[in-house]
Amino acid sequence: MLAVSASALSIPSKLQTAESYETRLCHLSLSPSLKCTPQNPLLPSASLGFLNPLRVSDNRKGMMLNRKRNACNAVCYAAPLTTTNLQWVATISTAVLMLARGTAIHKSFLVPFFALLAPASIVSWIKGEYGIWTAFLALIVRLFFPFPGELELPFVALLLVIVAPYQVMNLRGKQEGVIISLIIAAYLAFQHFSRAGSLRNAFNQVSVIASIAIICIVAVPCLFLI
Repeated sequence: MLAVSASALSIPSKLQTAESYETRLCHLSLSPSLKCTPQNPLLPSASLGFLNPLRVSDNRKGMMLNRKRNACNAVCYAAPLTTTNLQWVATISTAVLMLARGTAIHKSFLVPFFALLAPASIVSWIKGEYGIWTAFLALIVRLFFPFPGELELPFVALLLVIVAPYQVMNLRGKQEGVIISLIIAAYLAFQHFSRAGSLRNAFNQVSVIASIAIICIVAVPCLFLI
């Protein structure tokens, strides 16, 4: 009985010794800013950042907001490169080349290029009532009065869009139509820069506008194929 009581008395003392030893280890291993709780001296308190679920949720919310901002920035940066904007760039460049004098290209190739890459709003307007009346009045003027040479190609482009069959206009917006447009633009660019003699002559005061328009009509089909 005495032996059992002695061993029973020694167990609490061993537990106290182990508890004090673990408490010392805790105070030595952790930084001064991290305090151990008396209930569990081996675990730090809930003041640690990585154990706080509220901070974890805040971090996740911050990451989601950053992703949304990055996606918004990507959309904002890509907004100027929409299909409609590129078609308007090609149409304006084609009109500039039709009226420009600082180039020696065969401008008749610009008519099918315009028909293939013009925006849908312009094509629908030309095929509508207003476009037909415009072509009719222009034809009347062309028959009885002298017609300026700069307006000859726009008038032909107007008539081509009106009388073009469905099979031809169906190439618009397809890869085949874009490839044909790229071939026309590449041929016109070759003519322009080869007949200019050098890049310096192609970008002089007379030809700089035509050169920029040539670059635009080449770049638009390339962007459509990417």
